[in-house]
Amino acid sequence: MTVVSVEKDPVARTLTITAEFGAPAERVWRLWADPRTLERWWFPPGVTATVHEHDLTPGGRVTYDCETPDGPRSGSWDVRHVDEPRRVEFGLDSPGVPPTSARITVADRPGGTRVTIVVWFAADADMELLLSIGFDRGLSAAVAQGDALLA
Repeated sequence: MTVVSVEKDPVARTLTITAEFGAPAERVWRLWADPRTLERWWFPPGVTATVHEHDLTPGGRVTYDCETPDGPRSGSWDVRHVDEPRRVEFGLDSPGVPPTSARITVADRPGGTRVTIVVWFAADADMELLLSIGFDRGLSAAVAQGDALLA
């Protein structure tokens, strides 16, 4: 089982995706820690991505280019906090997309690992815009690719 819940909280302006994997936390952490794996998992199916800079340390940056059905896009993460292999927090910056922040928590569970991804939107309108273009569906589809990469 991968994605177990997708919760949208308009009052808190958050999107929370919870997923479970049948692999230990250290292996699940590699989904973010390895740039080649990140290219194959953090982006929805059908999106080809290339990670250029990958400094997963506080104050570091992750930069990428991707080819989407709507054309090319670039973006970056400003890494704010890392507690390997348990938590990473970053700000997302992509031209034409409202800025957001994310926290990913990796926790042991019987038989594997639970991952909780919380995305914060700066304003109500930002959340409404991103959800209207399917941000929640895209991120859920991306996360669902984790099982295949961990197999």
